[in-house]
Amino acid sequence: MGQGMQASPRPIRLSFSPDSDDIFMFWALLSGKVDAEGLTFVADRADTETLNARAETDDAGPAQADVIAVSIAQYARVAKDHLLLPHGMSVGRGYGPVVVALEDRSLASLAGKRIGVPGLRTTAYLVLRLLLAEFTPVVVPIAPYARSFEVVRAGEVDAALLIHEGRLFYEREGTRKVVDIGEAWAEATGGLPLPLGGNAIRRDLGPALVEKVSRVCRTSIRWALDHKDEVARALLAAETRQDVGLDRASLDRYLAMYANVDTLDAPADVRRALDELFARGRAAGLISNDVRAELAP
Repeated sequence: MGQGMQASPRPIRLSFSPDSDDIFMFWALLSGKVDAEGLTFVADRADTETLNARAETDDAGPAQADVIAVSIAQYARVAKDHLLLPHGMSVGRGYGPVVVALEDRSLASLAGKRIGVPGLRTTAYLVLRLLLAEFTPVVVPIAPYARSFEVVRAGEVDAALLIHEGRLFYEREGTRKVVDIGEAWAEATGGLPLPLGGNAIRRDLGPALVEKVSRVCRTSIRWALDHKDEVARALLAAETRQDVGLDRASLDRYLAMYANVDTLDAPADVRRALDELFARGRAAGLISNDVRAELAP
């Protein structure tokens, strides 16, 4: 189908984070491993909260992101202009971001305390607010990776909420787990998974182009899952975040958590969890829009 089709008038711009599961999804597409069906793609990368802010404020123009990785919590704020792709989601099944501190303590003991968070638009922050209504958030960007641990050790915060690969290494950094919010979410919702992040696509691309871009991106994810060893080796070779200390074992562990069959296509329980997250966020006054997750083809 892609051989005789006219190329798009401009490249489709992808924006996603430096996180391993994000580049895993798009690596085959950006490396020419799959048929792009006559489309061309370019990509840029930024930290999660920067992407969340861009999705909310991005104006039309040549640098506008057509597909942008956002926190699921943030999708509720940008749904008017975006659909959510049914693939490419990061989903925790009984696991997710973790709150860590220097010593063993309960989540309740952090009421009214200062907690480092990766951003006020992140799903992790929303769920933590649902679990612990009163605390003082201190935004600690996820890059550099070490910063979240530094502020805990320095006493600038009483605990820190870790997302992405940082949640793998908290013991190595001398901190203790207070709560895994994915586990707590599952307990609170009767076992629902926790959809943390996804890819939003602009509605104004039009139905035909939205469907084609979605199909090509799904093909890239499927190729990566079928060639996981090749992609993992390529990701490690290209890794620039030296402070993360990612090795093959930790990368494999991370990809098993967040680049899997749920990433290829969100099953029914993930779709229910999307609406449950929005409903609970609205009930707590943390999400103002009365929105349901509207998924692209």
